[in-house]
Amino acid sequence: MAEHIVVVGAGYAGLAAAKLAAKWTDSRVTLVNARDRFVERVRLHQLVVGQRLRDLPLEDLLKGTGVELVVDRVTGIDADTRKIELTGGALAYDRLIYALGSHANLDGVPGAAEHAHAVSTLEGAEKLAAALKSARTVAVTGGGLTGIEAAAELAESRPDLDVLLVTGGGFGQALSEKGRRYLTRAFDRLGIRVRDHANVTEVRADGLVLGTGELITADTVVWTAGFRVPDLAARAGFAVDARGRMVVDETLTSISHPDVMAVGDAAAIKRHDGLELRMACATGLPTAQQAVRGLAKRLNGREPGPLGFRYFNQCISLGRRDGLIQFVNADDSPKERVLTGRLAARYKELVVRGTIVFERHPTLPVG
Repeated sequence: MAEHIVVVGAGYAGLAAAKLAAKWTDSRVTLVNARDRFVERVRLHQLVVGQRLRDLPLEDLLKGTGVELVVDRVTGIDADTRKIELTGGALAYDRLIYALGSHANLDGVPGAAEHAHAVSTLEGAEKLAAALKSARTVAVTGGGLTGIEAAAELAESRPDLDVLLVTGGGFGQALSEKGRRYLTRAFDRLGIRVRDHANVTEVRADGLVLGTGELITADTVVWTAGFRVPDLAARAGFAVDARGRMVVDETLTSISHPDVMAVGDAAAIKRHDGLELRMACATGLPTAQQAVRGLAKRLNGREPGPLGFRYFNQCISLGRRDGLIQFVNADDSPKERVLTGRLAARYKELVVRGTIVFERHPTLPVG
């Protein structure tokens, strides 16, 4: 009898994994997700400033694949009985693909959960959009790609806003010297102030408190300083790392439960050389594809090979008319080569559109 594969989470990696499992194996596949729509997470900063995003019903994206969609929230996993606990009941599995993703970490700094807004979920982005209607000063915390893109989008779309980026590290520290210079010029053009090497110790209703005791006043705080994953894997007894991500081997199989795989942000993925892969679409899509290909081999009695993965670039939108493409080495370290301006903005837009093309046709080569 065919095995039953259950995929939990229909983000970029989970949706692709479910469709590939249905295509590449003879198993019955069920996809569980808390909402009936696919959310373009990489565009949520656009939603915040009033831009409309595409409506992407999961039923449409799954049409013709044979994948059964269950719209419900996962509340627990019983690894001993191989059951997914849902708000509306339970679902048994033979194999589980864990793809519950990540969300902003609002619990690490006092006051962040009460007073800050995140752009990592649809609900968070909608709340931020509402808060911005009466805002005049916005402080964006976190100098990673999410923070940079959010600050640039806000400044371009809302020139009436006073936008400040606050980061604990150096501004653009993951970029090459040429990339940092361009980023600085772009922020100067947009009128975005930057405070780097600034440690935020508290978020208050009226702004941010730094480690020096200084108060940076702001009507609205946008929190992009770090991400966390759901605690379901840890509660279920799976091997997890210090951040709660499921620890997997080079085939993306749980090191503690061989009937479970993890893909996307909720998996702690390392290359053969020990490099830990960062949370990103650039990681999630190709590794999900390789993981399910390996699963298909295993179900056919063959042993899958180890993960093969390299990075190519980091794509940063700086509003709708400007961008920065930082080309990188295989280990994600920056090369000096960059692409900038309108051409880079078009490049980034093609990459983002390409993720949906991939979700529709996940057998396409990627990475």
